[in-house]
Amino acid sequence: MEKQYETVIGLEVHVELATKTKIFCGCSTAFGGAPNTHTCPVCTGMPGSLPVLNKQVLEYAVAVGLATNCDITRYCKFDRKNYFYPDNPQNYQISQLYLPICRNGKVEIETEKGKKYVGIHEIHMEEDAGKLVHDEWNDCSLVDYNRSGVPLIEIVSEPDMRSAEEVIAYLEKLRMTIQYLGASDCKLQEGSMRADVNLSIREVGAEEFGTRTEMKNLNSFKAIARAIEGERERQIDLLESGEKVIQETRRWDDNKGESYAMRSKEDAQDYRYFPDPDLVPIEVDEAFLDRIRERQPEFREEKMARYKEEFDIPEYDIDIITGSKRMADLFEATVALGAQPKKVSNWLMVETLRLLKENDMEPEDIRFSPEHLAALIAMADKKEINSSVAKEVFEEIFKNDVDPAKYVEEKGLKTVNDEGALRKTVEEVIANNPQSVQDYKSGKEKAIGFLVGQTMKAMKGKADPGMINKMLKELL
Repeated sequence: MEKQYETVIGLEVHVELATKTKIFCGCSTAFGGAPNTHTCPVCTGMPGSLPVLNKQVLEYAVAVGLATNCDITRYCKFDRKNYFYPDNPQNYQISQLYLPICRNGKVEIETEKGKKYVGIHEIHMEEDAGKLVHDEWNDCSLVDYNRSGVPLIEIVSEPDMRSAEEVIAYLEKLRMTIQYLGASDCKLQEGSMRADVNLSIREVGAEEFGTRTEMKNLNSFKAIARAIEGERERQIDLLESGEKVIQETRRWDDNKGESYAMRSKEDAQDYRYFPDPDLVPIEVDEAFLDRIRERQPEFREEKMARYKEEFDIPEYDIDIITGSKRMADLFEATVALGAQPKKVSNWLMVETLRLLKENDMEPEDIRFSPEHLAALIAMADKKEINSSVAKEVFEEIFKNDVDPAKYVEEKGLKTVNDEGALRKTVEEVIANNPQSVQDYKSGKEKAIGFLVGQTMKAMKGKADPGMINKMLKELL
């Protein structure tokens, strides 16, 4: 009988925090920027420069800890993790080994088999390293320290996940929670959320864990899912052919769909950790914790329950809208301006999602204001513009956040509600299309559609199709 294997997965997730300045100095954390322009003596590791902790980093770390049901360490400190690498300017990274800020948390995920908890071993604060840029042309490596000292939290899970599906559900849950907190934008493609996958396999029913490998360089959920499948197969093949899995760090190449070894796995002692002598320990008191607790937002689950009660919109809509903090904020703000919830949800669910997809954008990239969406809905309700004009105007709102009233005025898109002018046009269309008139009178209902179309064309799209329909029926 063929052996059955179980995959055991734990994750280390690095999240870049959304502070304006770095963790131990006043340099900007903005993404992009010419190489080495967001730097100073502290984040380039100059001798004699002293780090000072950015308080906002501590606040974000504690907020994420509370949201993931962690115990907050009341007395915590920073440690030096020593290793020599060109992108690491001090030759050590300031991190937390002995007393991380958060411990023993858990998050709930939805899987095919129902709800499940994934344990969080710890969350610690640390600084990011710089970035090496390999210049093939001049055959050299250049280093950019703009990212050096950008604040990170590292969220280390327990090895509680058993499939790629569970891993993605866990990452989605973390990303959602952190975005709702405003602690990070969690954009995988910009590296502000990165996951390393620790994976081992064992025979079903075995107590002991197998030997694990760690996979790096994963910058999308799809790549993570593919890497998990690839590594699982690789380890099964090794065991089936009587070989051993070696504990090592591997790099996933998503284009080739395979991983290769980078280095054999180091242990903590290889890093010669010791407490950082330049940074004072942090004491977190009850008053500080209460302040952070009071500031915690309404999270997705609570929002979903409230939407169900307050707004008459389908569960499918609720699910999509609350799936993005930006979308939920936009929805609520537009409704608060007096627009009907179902109409707002329709504009978000249909046109907004279509334009996001066409422009390859995330909901977090939406730039238009709730005021302009509410104004557009009001104009459509009052029949000042018809539905096809409304769509055209919305595209402009989506792209450039234009004021719909001004735009409609400037482009002359207002619906013509002048009955006299409309009647005159309808009469002309009837006179010019005797065949369709004949078809309609002999019982072909569809013929009226053609006449409505001809009238709309003559009115340059600026009439109400319902009104034309009614008038045609009267005149015929």
